[in-house]
Amino acid sequence: MQLIRSENVGPATFRDLIKHFGTAAKALDALPELSHRAGKKSIRIFPRNRAEAEIENAARLNIRHVGMFEPAYPRYLKSIDYPPPLLSIRGQLDINLHPPISIVGARNSSLSGLKLAKLFAGELGKAPYHVVSGFARGIDAAAHQAALKTGTICVLAGGVNDIYPPQHDKFYSEILDNGSVFVSEMPLGFRPRAIDFPRRNRIIAGIGLGVIVIEASIRSGSLITARLANESGRLVFAVPGSPLDPRSAGANSLLKKGALLATDPADIIEEITRLLERPIQIQSPNPKNYSLEDNNREESNKSAPDKFPAEISMNNRKIVLEALGPTPVEVDELVRHCQMPVSQIQLVLIELSLAERIEYHPGNKISLIMNQ
Repeated sequence: MQLIRSENVGPATFRDLIKHFGTAAKALDALPELSHRAGKKSIRIFPRNRAEAEIENAARLNIRHVGMFEPAYPRYLKSIDYPPPLLSIRGQLDINLHPPISIVGARNSSLSGLKLAKLFAGELGKAPYHVVSGFARGIDAAAHQAALKTGTICVLAGGVNDIYPPQHDKFYSEILDNGSVFVSEMPLGFRPRAIDFPRRNRIIAGIGLGVIVIEASIRSGSLITARLANESGRLVFAVPGSPLDPRSAGANSLLKKGALLATDPADIIEEITRLLERPIQIQSPNPKNYSLEDNNREESNKSAPDKFPAEISMNNRKIVLEALGPTPVEVDELVRHCQMPVSQIQLVLIELSLAERIEYHPGNKISLIMNQ
């Protein structure tokens, strides 16, 4: 918790730190020097007493903290790019009991859209699948409501004990009373900002086998979720709507781009059933393979160093920086180009990430932030 809550340590940097240093404790010890090397004077490390207080508070509220190496962690979420290392889960539902399916759509939905969301969620719940959504107004709320009795998963952009939107306070209690769950990667009590919703959307996209889009404008979070689902190898379904309604433009656009047509819950159940009949390869991260992919397997499988590594030469750091630009490139490609030890490249990327000089993208790609 201390490591993932520390300044500028996101899921990708967390992964690289664990790979390089072996444990969170060693990574925490290294953070100040790493950030200093990259030109950042200081970095805020999440205090141990705050981590202990959050764990104690969670216990009082019957909230579980689940790490990605634990059995209760959502099975399919492990296979996305940069899965959340730590989740807060409030509620009794076993997320891995049935395969989850996500339903997303417009907040300002039409009556027809709400009816469709309830129809699809209700039938999927009976199949049985767990229904996932983002606890927003409109399509999200309708999907959760229809799946109350069969199991629904509410993915939040804020803390699992922060009710957002506020008008959903009674609905929040109703979901818990019916045995369903709230999930978030954010700290308890965290109030979401606009930038936190795309992060939430990647969990909605990756926690299940597919995403269904019902009523979404061209510029909407629902289309972001659909894109992330497609990049993670999930099935993307779209429910067509009237070309005269802007709320249907997003779903109709997805259909033009190859999304699966869904006019009836049976369409989705048929596709998911066909998918489940095939072996599904889920990569479960663990401390031994939680690493950057590279061509030098012998080096990447070495045990993590016991002490902080020596300074990286300025020339090696320059080689990595010169190879990067605003266009995302695969890390494997960077390793081949630089012809340096993987551990050296990995350490440079950690430094640059802590200094907010690089950005991570789906497909294990990175780019340089050019305004630095």
